Amino acid sequence: MATLELRNVNKSYGTGLADTLKNIELSIGSGEFLILVGPSGCGKSTLMNCIAGLENISGGAILVDGADISGMSPKDRDIAMVFQSYALYPTMSVRDNIAFGLKMRKMSAADIETEVARVAKLLQIEHLLGRKPGQLSGGQQQRVAMGRALARRPKIYLFDEPLSNLDAKLRVEMRTEIKLMHQRLKTTTVYVTHDQIEAMTLGDKVAVMKDGIIQQFGTPQQIYNDPANLFVASFIGSPPMNFIPLRLQRRDDQLWALLDSGQARCELPLGDMPAGVESREVILGIRPEQIQLAGEGGELPSIRAEVEVTEPTGPDTLVFVNLNQTKVCCRLAPDQAPPVGATLSLQFEPSKVLLFDAQSGERLLPGKSRSAAEPAGNVTQLKTR
Repeated sequence: MATLELRNVNKSYGTGLADTLKNIELSIGSGEFLILVGPSGCGKSTLMNCIAGLENISGGAILVDGADISGMSPKDRDIAMVFQSYALYPTMSVRDNIAFGLKMRKMSAADIETEVARVAKLLQIEHLLGRKPGQLSGGQQQRVAMGRALARRPKIYLFDEPLSNLDAKLRVEMRTEIKLMHQRLKTTTVYVTHDQIEAMTLGDKVAVMKDGIIQQFGTPQQIYNDPANLFVASFIGSPPMNFIPLRLQRRDDQLWALLDSGQARCELPLGDMPAGVESREVILGIRPEQIQLAGEGGELPSIRAEVEVTEPTGPDTLVFVNLNQTKVCCRLAPDQAPPVGATLSLQFEPSKVLLFDAQSGERLLPGKSRSAAEPAGNVTQLKTR
């Protein structure tokens, strides 16, 4: 196990070209599982290659256990990497693929056999040791690629989108296997993915990237519940967060956000917001599971809206209504789902409503700035008319 720290890491491919990585600052503790997540081209694989030593950084430092490894060659960093393409030797057996790195390190034949047996048992591939990669399924090949990395017992494991070539069912199974493996080995791990479900389920810490910049770094719960900006809020979550455009109004020394379903209107009184915010275009964010059916005699006022589309998923049903001429998704239990054309009374979970500046995408925080660990609370109560 080892700590990993990135200090102001930059990467550029030439003078006059935009930096691929910009002032990357990250720190993960010994045994933690870090997820680098973001859309294609955001720089996450480049950052992974820089940690591995496959790419040289243009500035900053990469430290393992406090020692700067930025100038070391890949073989001296004691880091093992699992590639998206598996990169298995097609003419070698599974046993020889796993043992290859150990032979290069000149381990004894007995020690190599012991290590191969250990890894094969861990990954449940003992029965595959005599086969060639061409005789294996995609999931089996991925296990062998992981086994080759595990056999080295490095300080840090790097996974570069290892499940992207697998079908959906196998991806879920392998995701569970990777998590179980980390719980058993407790080796510091960095995992690159564009799949936000993998990010939420696997990581102890998540770094969301866009255009070579870390937009937010925190636990999965912090990223999900308290996104730093519009991009993070839209990228993390399935189904995604609802975004409703509106303008704020000031009346009686109080800021109000107005929602209109075509059947009814709902005014949301807001807390202490930055001065002049009523002059901006604002986007209200609310997750589908945080829009609830209004109960009988409930304390929160509600808004009536017509059901336009329903999408049963099994464990729940996604119901779509229209607010401020925007399609809004509500996640309801199957037995609560109404037919298309029915009218629902909906209420928002006040403490979960978020506000974003429509131009910059930044969060509008009430009062003074809060840490990412604190809950987001922008709405105090609801009122309809």
